[in-house]
Amino acid sequence: MPDSTSDNANAVGKIRHLKAPQPMERGDTAPPPIQARAVPDPSLDEPAPPQKPSPHIPQFDIKPPARPARPRRRHRLLFLSFMFVVVAPVFFAGYYLWTHAADQYASRVAFSVRTEEQTSAIELLGGITELSGSSSSDTDILFAYLSSQELVSRVDAQVDLRAVWSRVSTRQDPVFSFDPSGTIEDLQEHWNRKISIVYDSSTGLIDLEVLAFDPQDALRVAQSVLDECAAMINSLSRIAQEDSIRFTREELSNAVERLKSARRTLTQFRNRTQIVDPSIDTQNQMGLLVTLQTQLADALIESDLLQDTTRENDPRITQAKRRIEVIMARISSERRNLGLGEEGESGDAFANLVGEYEGLIVDREFAETAYTASLAAHDAALAEVRKKSRYLAAHVKPTLAEKAQFPKREKILALLALFCFFAWSILCLVYYSLRDRS
Repeated sequence: MPDSTSDNANAVGKIRHLKAPQPMERGDTAPPPIQARAVPDPSLDEPAPPQKPSPHIPQFDIKPPARPARPRRRHRLLFLSFMFVVVAPVFFAGYYLWTHAADQYASRVAFSVRTEEQTSAIELLGGITELSGSSSSDTDILFAYLSSQELVSRVDAQVDLRAVWSRVSTRQDPVFSFDPSGTIEDLQEHWNRKISIVYDSSTGLIDLEVLAFDPQDALRVAQSVLDECAAMINSLSRIAQEDSIRFTREELSNAVERLKSARRTLTQFRNRTQIVDPSIDTQNQMGLLVTLQTQLADALIESDLLQDTTRENDPRITQAKRRIEVIMARISSERRNLGLGEEGESGDAFANLVGEYEGLIVDREFAETAYTASLAAHDAALAEVRKKSRYLAAHVKPTLAEKAQFPKREKILALLALFCFFAWSILCLVYYSLRDRS
């Protein structure tokens, strides 16, 4: 009978299998060394007691190696989708751009709205030397006007945009040409494709690029747009000037009418009374009255002297009395004409005429003063308007192209390829994300 101790040692020395550790992940520490686990031989009469594995030793299962990769159905679908989403659009776009797309010529023009303000010599001496500047509000209005239907209609009436942009038929180039039977809305939409507008709000400069199938057509369209923009700015300038002087013109018109009415009323008064200036007549009649009173005083003195030195039946006394009576009658008549009455009695014949005349004179003087002030204000407004001049300054005249630069085929094709590739990549990511979740 063999020794049981040696048999157990042989059984312990026999290892049925080993478990290898799996690859370490990033950040994991090195695993403890692998220890073999003894498995007793079932043929022995007395098997060795099983040993418990240490709780600190991880147990690993060895998996068989991966099989070689081979194409699957999803790979074929990805390849087909790439051909359909990326390659096919790029191929057809390139074929169209190099075989059907017609060459286009560009005419460029750049302009801005300027405002000239002339200052007086006093302002120049005071240090105010700014003579010109740009009007940002007018430039904003002009930028909006460049895309308006009104401008499209005006330019179309001058250069026939439908014929210019349909020079290449829609059968040959349906993407870049225009259908002549389109409406004004279609023409405006095509306008935004053929005319590129760049506006720099900080400097107030507007750059315009006009495309056409013929360089002369592009030049004519650009020149027509420049002319229409200049006409619009001139119209805005006239409206601003009219607004500036409208109030002063109305005030001047009212002052003129008031002065005319005052003078007309004064003329009617003079025609009715046959008196040019009652104040002058009053002065003359008052002088006559004073003279008569002086003569009356002299006649009275002479009569008194005659009565003291002669008899009562002296004819000279009778003549002196008669002279006194005539003078007194004349004085009474003149007083009645002046509206003074006799012996303190009041009259109003000539006095009322003088009062009415003075009222008319006051009205006329007030109307003349108002007219002078209104005229001065109107002249000042006109001078202020003349100091400010708004105009369209073209620092780049419309250019005539010698070589076709549009359409930019390489750029369009590259952007299309990039867009299609990004779209295909996003679709693939979405597909695999949904596949992993299922």
